[in-house]
Amino acid sequence: MAAVDLDLAQVRAFLATAEHRHFRHAAEELSLTQQALSKRIARLEAALGERLLERDGRTVELTAAGERFLEPARALLAAGATAVAAVRGTVRPLRLDVWGHLFAPLRTVRQVLDDGAVQARGQGLPVVEIGHGRDLPSVVGALLREEVEAGFGRYHALADRRARTLAHRLVRLEPVDVILGPGHPLAASHALRPTELRGGRLLLPAAPERLEFMQRFAERFGLGDALAPEANLGAEHFLAQLRESADGFTVLPADVPLPEGAAGAGLRAVPLVDPTPLYAWSLIWPSQGAHPGIAALLGGFAEVGRRNRWLEYRPGRDWLPEAEHAELTGQR
Repeated sequence: MAAVDLDLAQVRAFLATAEHRHFRHAAEELSLTQQALSKRIARLEAALGERLLERDGRTVELTAAGERFLEPARALLAAGATAVAAVRGTVRPLRLDVWGHLFAPLRTVRQVLDDGAVQARGQGLPVVEIGHGRDLPSVVGALLREEVEAGFGRYHALADRRARTLAHRLVRLEPVDVILGPGHPLAASHALRPTELRGGRLLLPAAPERLEFMQRFAERFGLGDALAPEANLGAEHFLAQLRESADGFTVLPADVPLPEGAAGAGLRAVPLVDPTPLYAWSLIWPSQGAHPGIAALLGGFAEVGRRNRWLEYRPGRDWLPEAEHAELTGQR
């Protein structure tokens, strides 16, 4: 079989599209036009002799070959970054995968990385390369394979015993709002108790196993079974369905910006009170052999968090799932 010379730019285009499941979002991440992105992926597929992605309008799904190529592609980009660092004689960048994209994890990461006071500290922050994981298990897998050095998103215990070799730290608690369409009977409310949502339908943007927080939220406040989508067609499609629903709702961290234009038209974000649910963001990394920049990154999160009161938690006023409550109150 003839050797195939892989173009890393084409591999990066495939990965971005595979992780976003959306051409426009992937193109925006890579600062490309959608046409340029499509051409790179087409050339990669031609070189490999296999179709990697199935396109259906704006949505994207991996083929069987694409699924097989996904993890080796991540490893290939990581190896390329290591090779460049070795030639330049520099400390390799800290590769950080984020997950939970509907909840916009990069808002928090960027706030730390772009903070002037943190950058001015003596040791400074490491060079951080941001990647996008599909969910917590996929990011844990990348950490265990040493493809990335850290992850950021909502952490919870996994059945995979290998994950016990990872460390994690809760770095931000974010109040949660309920998102309602304009026709929902509670849409005009200034604030709502979680129990007032009973009788409606909690809509999920992805499969329930990828949304552990929403499962705990529904169980705690007696909201019944959440309604998962038949297919994950992206955030815009999900919010468009929510906008048209007479009794559906979802929950998002309060600082997540709702989209402008048609996708966000008419949607209402209503604060939840008595209690206020909190969404917990965590940093995770290998407990052994951690990247030398982890300590400085944790320090940056702590400094920005203190100024913005990111870890403020009052059990009588707020609600957290049991694991995070135990972590913060020392009851583990």
